[in-house]
Amino acid sequence: MDDVTAAIEIVEVDAHRDDLVELFRGVVERGEGYPQQPPLQTAEYDAMWGKATVVVGALVDGALAGAYYLKPNGPGLGAHIANAGYVVGPAHRGKGVGRRLVEDSIERAPHLGFDAIQFNFVFEDNPARGLYEGFGWEVVGRIPQALPDGRAALVYWRAV
Repeated sequence: MDDVTAAIEIVEVDAHRDDLVELFRGVVERGEGYPQQPPLQTAEYDAMWGKATVVVGALVDGALAGAYYLKPNGPGLGAHIANAGYVVGPAHRGKGVGRRLVEDSIERAPHLGFDAIQFNFVFEDNPARGLYEGFGWEVVGRIPQALPDGRAALVYWRAV
Protein backbone atom coordinates (compact mmCIF):
# COMPACT_ATOMS: atom_id res chain seq x y z
CA MET A 1 0.00 0.00 0.00
CA ASP A 2 1.51 3.37 -0.99
CA ASP A 3 1.38 6.56 1.09
CA VAL A 4 -1.63 7.98 -0.76
CA THR A 5 -3.71 4.81 -0.34
CA ALA A 6 -2.69 4.52 3.31
CA ALA A 7 -3.94 8.08 3.96
CA ILE A 8 -7.50 7.26 2.79
CA GLU A 9 -9.97 6.79 5.63
CA ILE A 10 -13.15 4.84 4.73
CA VAL A 11 -16.17 5.74 6.89
CA GLU A 12 -19.96 5.67 6.74
CA VAL A 13 -21.28 9.16 6.06
CA ASP A 14 -24.58 11.01 5.99
CA ALA A 15 -26.00 11.07 2.46
CA HIS A 16 -27.06 14.69 2.92
CA ARG A 17 -23.72 16.17 3.97
CA ASP A 18 -23.08 19.28 1.92
CA ASP A 19 -19.72 18.22 0.50
CA LEU A 20 -21.17 14.98 -0.88
CA VAL A 21 -24.11 16.77 -2.48
CA GLU A 22 -21.68 19.25 -4.08
CA LEU A 23 -19.34 16.46 -5.22
CA PHE A 24 -22.20 14.67 -6.94
CA ARG A 25 -23.58 17.94 -8.35
CA GLY A 26 -20.19 18.55 -10.01
CA VAL A 27 -20.13 15.05 -11.51
CA VAL A 28 -23.61 15.62 -12.97
CA GLU A 29 -22.71 19.06 -14.32
CA ARG A 30 -19.64 17.64 -16.09
CA GLY A 31 -21.59 14.65 -17.48
CA GLU A 32 -19.26 12.17 -15.82
CA GLY A 33 -21.06 8.87 -15.67
CA TYR A 34 -24.53 9.51 -14.29
CA PRO A 35 -27.70 9.99 -16.35
CA GLN A 36 -29.05 12.99 -14.43
CA GLN A 37 -29.10 16.24 -16.38
CA PRO A 38 -27.83 19.47 -14.88
CA PRO A 39 -28.78 21.25 -12.85
CA LEU A 40 -29.09 18.44 -10.31
CA GLN A 41 -32.49 18.44 -8.65
CA THR A 42 -32.83 17.63 -4.95
CA ALA A 43 -35.41 14.91 -5.66
CA GLU A 44 -33.03 13.19 -8.12
CA TYR A 45 -30.22 13.29 -5.58
CA ASP A 46 -32.45 11.93 -2.83
CA ALA A 47 -33.72 9.11 -5.06
CA MET A 48 -30.15 7.96 -5.67
CA TRP A 49 -28.21 8.76 -2.48
CA GLY A 50 -30.84 9.58 0.14
CA LYS A 51 -32.58 6.20 -0.07
CA ALA A 52 -29.39 4.15 0.08
CA THR A 53 -28.89 1.33 2.56
CA VAL A 54 -25.45 2.76 3.29
CA VAL A 55 -23.35 5.69 2.08
CA VAL A 56 -19.61 5.40 2.57
CA GLY A 57 -17.05 8.16 2.13
CA ALA A 58 -13.35 8.24 1.49
CA LEU A 59 -11.66 10.96 3.52
CA VAL A 60 -8.21 12.31 2.74
CA ASP A 61 -6.83 14.64 5.40
CA GLY A 62 -10.35 14.81 6.83
CA ALA A 63 -11.93 16.06 3.58
CA LEU A 64 -14.34 14.05 1.44
CA ALA A 65 -12.47 12.74 -1.61
CA GLY A 66 -15.10 10.29 -2.86
CA ALA A 67 -18.07 8.19 -1.86
CA TYR A 68 -20.32 5.31 -2.81
CA TYR A 69 -23.77 4.04 -1.96
CA LEU A 70 -25.27 0.56 -1.80
CA LYS A 71 -29.02 -0.02 -2.02
CA PRO A 72 -31.31 -2.77 -3.30
CA ASN A 73 -31.28 -2.91 -7.09
CA GLY A 74 -34.99 -3.71 -7.05
CA PRO A 75 -37.82 -4.53 -4.68
CA GLY A 76 -38.89 -7.91 -3.34
CA LEU A 77 -37.21 -10.78 -5.16
CA GLY A 78 -34.54 -8.43 -6.58
CA ALA A 79 -33.55 -6.90 -3.25
CA HIS A 80 -30.69 -9.36 -2.68
CA ILE A 81 -28.74 -7.65 -5.48
CA ALA A 82 -27.21 -4.30 -4.59
CA ASN A 83 -27.00 -1.31 -6.86
CA ALA A 84 -23.90 0.78 -6.28
CA GLY A 85 -22.77 4.19 -7.42
CA TYR A 86 -19.34 5.74 -6.92
CA VAL A 87 -18.00 9.29 -7.17
CA VAL A 88 -14.45 10.55 -6.79
CA GLY A 89 -13.56 14.22 -6.82
CA PRO A 90 -11.42 15.36 -9.77
CA ALA A 91 -8.44 16.23 -7.54
CA HIS A 92 -8.39 12.70 -6.12
CA ARG A 93 -8.71 10.62 -9.27
CA GLY A 94 -5.91 8.21 -10.10
CA LYS A 95 -4.75 8.16 -6.48
CA GLY A 96 -6.40 4.97 -5.22
CA VAL A 97 -9.59 6.54 -3.82
CA GLY A 98 -11.91 4.78 -6.28
CA ARG A 99 -10.10 1.47 -5.76
CA ARG A 100 -10.52 1.72 -1.97
CA LEU A 101 -14.22 2.55 -2.34
CA VAL A 102 -14.81 -0.38 -4.69
CA GLU A 103 -12.91 -2.76 -2.40
CA ASP A 104 -14.94 -1.60 0.59
CA SER A 105 -18.24 -2.03 -1.25
CA ILE A 106 -17.37 -5.61 -2.17
CA GLU A 107 -16.49 -6.37 1.46
CA ARG A 108 -19.46 -4.52 2.96
CA ALA A 109 -22.26 -5.72 0.64
CA PRO A 110 -22.63 -9.27 2.09
CA HIS A 111 -22.86 -7.86 5.63
CA LEU A 112 -25.87 -5.83 4.44
CA GLY A 113 -27.61 -8.90 2.99
CA PHE A 114 -26.54 -8.52 -0.64
CA ASP A 115 -25.07 -11.40 -2.68
CA ALA A 116 -24.22 -9.41 -5.81
CA ILE A 117 -23.62 -5.84 -6.96
CA GLN A 118 -25.03 -4.53 -10.22
CA PHE A 119 -24.41 -1.27 -12.07
CA ASN A 120 -27.34 -0.37 -14.30
CA PHE A 121 -25.99 2.44 -16.43
CA VAL A 122 -22.21 2.64 -16.99
CA PHE A 123 -21.30 4.81 -19.96
CA GLU A 124 -19.15 2.89 -22.45
CA ASP A 125 -16.54 5.65 -22.28
CA ASN A 126 -16.37 5.62 -18.44
CA PRO A 127 -12.69 5.42 -17.44
CA ALA A 128 -13.60 3.35 -14.33
CA ARG A 129 -14.61 0.36 -16.47
CA GLY A 130 -11.12 -1.12 -16.22
CA LEU A 131 -11.28 -0.88 -12.44
CA TYR A 132 -14.68 -2.60 -12.33
CA GLU A 133 -13.60 -5.36 -14.71
CA GLY A 134 -10.36 -5.83 -12.75
CA PHE A 135 -12.48 -6.55 -9.67
CA GLY A 136 -14.54 -9.15 -11.53
CA TRP A 137 -17.59 -7.28 -12.79
CA GLU A 138 -18.94 -8.67 -16.03
CA VAL A 139 -20.90 -6.84 -18.70
CA VAL A 140 -24.30 -8.54 -18.74
CA GLY A 141 -26.05 -6.09 -21.04
CA ARG A 142 -25.57 -3.17 -23.41
CA ILE A 143 -28.02 -0.31 -23.95
CA PRO A 144 -27.41 1.19 -27.40
CA GLN A 145 -27.97 4.93 -27.75
CA ALA A 146 -28.65 5.20 -24.03
CA LEU A 147 -27.86 8.91 -24.09
CA PRO A 148 -29.20 11.64 -26.36
CA ASP A 149 -25.73 12.05 -27.91
CA GLY A 150 -25.79 8.39 -29.03
CA ARG A 151 -23.42 6.99 -26.41
CA ALA A 152 -24.18 3.48 -25.20
CA ALA A 153 -24.35 2.31 -21.59
CA LEU A 154 -23.50 -1.03 -20.05
CA VAL A 155 -25.00 -3.14 -17.26
CA TYR A 156 -22.42 -4.78 -15.00
CA TRP A 157 -22.91 -7.59 -12.45
CA ARG A 158 -20.64 -9.29 -9.91
CA ALA A 159 -21.27 -11.78 -7.12
CA VAL A 160 -19.98 -10.80 -3.69
